[in-house]
Amino acid sequence: MGGSIFSTNLLLVFLIVLDIVLFIVAFFFPATWFQVIHGTPYIDPQALLQRMGAGWAAFSLFQIIALIKWPKQPYWLVLVAGIRLTEIFTDWTYLYFAQSITGFGKIALFISPPANVLFGWIFIRRFLRCKKDSKGQAVS
Repeated sequence: MGGSIFSTNLLLVFLIVLDIVLFIVAFFFPATWFQVIHGTPYIDPQALLQRMGAGWAAFSLFQIIALIKWPKQPYWLVLVAGIRLTEIFTDWTYLYFAQSITGFGKIALFISPPANVLFGWIFIRRFLRCKKDSKGQAVS
């Protein structure tokens, strides 16, 4: 069980750091985002990029709470899984419709949806394992 706690915590910390970095760049440095992801000047009159950044801030907040609470309240892992799974269509949609994407942007946007499916699956499995361990039987 100790290794599972460590690996779950490590994944949560990784995702927290990733989402904080995405939040900071998108929200406070949108011109940098546009340069790195699009290779174009920053033009976003409706501030949709900052909206995305606020979403990543929310992801970070809930993942921080889960990191603290999940060992005693494992349902937090399902909540994080749900958060990750909400992103399974967004980046491929972005990749398809954006007029200009850098090589880095193409790679990042292409791998993100399968990675989020994997992360969601890991968190759901860990939750089910916690439920099994606490009751001595599998939860269906």
